[in-house]
Amino acid sequence: MNNSTNYNLGLLLLRVGFGGMMLTHGIPKLLKMLSGDFSFGDPIGIGETATLILAVLCEVFFPILVIIGFKTRLSAIPVIITMAVAAFVVHAADPFGIKEKAILYLIGFIAIALLGAGKYSVDKK
Repeated sequence: MNNSTNYNLGLLLLRVGFGGMMLTHGIPKLLKMLSGDFSFGDPIGIGETATLILAVLCEVFFPILVIIGFKTRLSAIPVIITMAVAAFVVHAADPFGIKEKAILYLIGFIAIALLGAGKYSVDKK
């Protein structure tokens, strides 16, 4: 394999890996919402329902777009914002081990936003 192929496979792995793992956090929130339970934290003061809807969008809808490589750089931005809020607002007073997961997702999605989708994507850039 040449360097271009390795690079594009790396981008695919990054997108599918981080996007897929984010779904494991978002799908339970989506199911909670679909069951009619809108109780949720409100760390930025916009209300529990609005916060839950935004969390579902940012942990389900946008990661799916990242996985398939559609508008990847733009789709990563809402996830980045969500993980920044999770790490530095929701878990601000928690020890590093608690906020570590949100920071890892934050770093992964920042890398995706900076690098783009690569050749193996809907956007094919």
